[in-house]
Amino acid sequence: MRNLTITLLLAIMGLIACQPQQKKTAESDFEFNIQLTEAEIAKGVLTPEILWKFGRVGSVQLSPDGTNVLYTITYYQLETNKSRTSLFIIPVNGGEAQKAVNLSGSQFDPQWIDDKTFAFISTHEGSTQVYKSTINASSVVKITEVKGGINAFKISPDKQQILYTAEVKVGEELSDVQPDLPLANARIYTDLMSRHWDHWNDVYYSHIFVAPLGSTVVTEGKDIMPNEAWDAPMSPFFDASDVSWTADSKAIAYSCKKYTGSEFATNTNSDIYLYDITTQETKNLTEKNLGYDKYPTFSPDGKYMAWQSMETPGYEADKERLMLLNLETSETTYLTANFDQNVSDMVWDSDSKTLYFVSPTKGTHHIYSINIESSNIEKYTEGHHDYQSVIVSSNTLVCKKMNHAMATEIFSVNRENKAETQITFTNKPIYDHIAMGKTEERWVTTTDGKKMLVWVIYPPKFDSSKKYPALLYCQGGPQSTVSQFFSFRWNFQIMAANDYIIVAPNRRGVPSFGQEWTAQISGDYSGQNIQDYLTAIDEIKKDECIDENRLGCVGASYGGYSVFYLAGHHQKRFKAFISHCGMFNFESFYGATEETFFPNHDLGGAYWEKDNKVAQRSYANSPHRFASNWDTPILIIHGEYDFRIPYTESLQAFTAARLNNVEARLLIFPEETHFVVRPQNAVLWQREFFAWFDKYLKSN
Repeated sequence: MRNLTITLLLAIMGLIACQPQQKKTAESDFEFNIQLTEAEIAKGVLTPEILWKFGRVGSVQLSPDGTNVLYTITYYQLETNKSRTSLFIIPVNGGEAQKAVNLSGSQFDPQWIDDKTFAFISTHEGSTQVYKSTINASSVVKITEVKGGINAFKISPDKQQILYTAEVKVGEELSDVQPDLPLANARIYTDLMSRHWDHWNDVYYSHIFVAPLGSTVVTEGKDIMPNEAWDAPMSPFFDASDVSWTADSKAIAYSCKKYTGSEFATNTNSDIYLYDITTQETKNLTEKNLGYDKYPTFSPDGKYMAWQSMETPGYEADKERLMLLNLETSETTYLTANFDQNVSDMVWDSDSKTLYFVSPTKGTHHIYSINIESSNIEKYTEGHHDYQSVIVSSNTLVCKKMNHAMATEIFSVNRENKAETQITFTNKPIYDHIAMGKTEERWVTTTDGKKMLVWVIYPPKFDSSKKYPALLYCQGGPQSTVSQFFSFRWNFQIMAANDYIIVAPNRRGVPSFGQEWTAQISGDYSGQNIQDYLTAIDEIKKDECIDENRLGCVGASYGGYSVFYLAGHHQKRFKAFISHCGMFNFESFYGATEETFFPNHDLGGAYWEKDNKVAQRSYANSPHRFASNWDTPILIIHGEYDFRIPYTESLQAFTAARLNNVEARLLIFPEETHFVVRPQNAVLWQREFFAWFDKYLKSN
């Protein structure tokens, strides 16, 4: 069975956008100590240990009558590396949150059935199964008892059926082929995609099942993808938003990338398929588009399907388009053709004429609506925030929101006057005692004469008369916005709390500044965006409060590559570097990563394509070619289960550093992937981070 990533962090920005689905397992009950100690209160600043006391708001659902909000909070126990997710309910107008159910284990993925009843997944009895409960928890009933458990579910609009996703075996394992070798342990492949993100591929796939709801517990549904050797929801993220009921409950739409091997590795062509429950027939609704098609959602009146789409084949950072299919006429409309921003998290208004969505703009994420007839777009929110999702009721939008100084909380936005009201205060006991630093919006002129947004984050007890060391933050992705995210590891506030000023530029390649700005980086990794980094630090270090002789540089993924590249080109600007899971040698990276469409597009092609000028320029500027220029201490970090950028990239970089007599330190996490998600590992990561920079940027 595939070992799916344990997804613990919420909103890991600054890496590659998403991460694979959590494999839910049973947890024993235990107490969570979320209270600050006297010493933590006295110090009054953020620490790694305090970060793991934060409650993390997850799924949010609004009752059909718009009166109650059902949501999850995940808490962690640092001492044991354990977590538990619980359901809470709170009036939409605010008030005291109440625990929605009192079962052991974790409860997640809540979904309203009606105004007084909701369903959810629970590990209460060991495996992950669906339960339903009344809002006063007077009645809790198990809905499913599926062998092996389920990963996600959705109840049909008419409440008569349930779809769920679960793993099925398609094909033969080694033990099936060689039954006389029960102790043999090997993997055998004849094509690409031997592994994906964080797991070795095998003969188990995520499939969608459908079953009627009745008086008996659901034990087995009908597999709507029998014998198909691919995943729905799509790997590696297994996002349940890829699956949707039609409004009449007669069909199921799902996104799927129906390729295997080299074809899967080299293209981004996913499609939306419609499965008719009565006829058991499946048809492709988006066959003409050769890029990503995902997240189908149907209008309440059943006339339309909206979805998220990318046009360019093989390009995972193309513009996220909002598309509309008229199910009666089969006419397709590109709704956001005149809107130079990405869209996500689409949701229909009850009138079936309006869609609400989240879109990044100028280093923030905000809520918009669009009229499907006029294509008129209206913006509903403002400010330096990241709105993460939206739910629509008659007069209110219910949203998740965060910023650099606030982890995710739930807010309401009045649809008429656009006034916002905070509903939850999950981490107020922490904020009451912890000072947060100020974030400043700065705009600098790049070497090609454009304006670039740079976030500058100051220490919480900032003294303008002092000189501070500064850290240049290099974003990952590379096409990920340097937005108002609150990360539980790449946290600007904790960096600032250690008396560093953070310089975080929205360099070339990041979204929210138009598609031209995003697309420029492809084929030019060592070019304009590197100049953008240097422009940002060169301009901001002119501030009186920054000591230009105490500058550090840090980044992960593409940001880790940026650190490796800058290490050979920074011309003595920096005194110390930290690179996490970065690309060091483009040639070895090309041969070891799994989704080859990524380097094919972003590097221009394979290293053996000698007549490909873009590709040859990329490989000629691989960081490893400039390791002889390295002269600055560097901490290098990687997870062994990172198959996106294999940990051997960091091993090569560490070897290059030491054989060039550069002070270096290698931190390897045997159990971690592209992300560090286990609590104690994350604390160790933070301790190593600050010990390294303190040594070189604070010591006399």
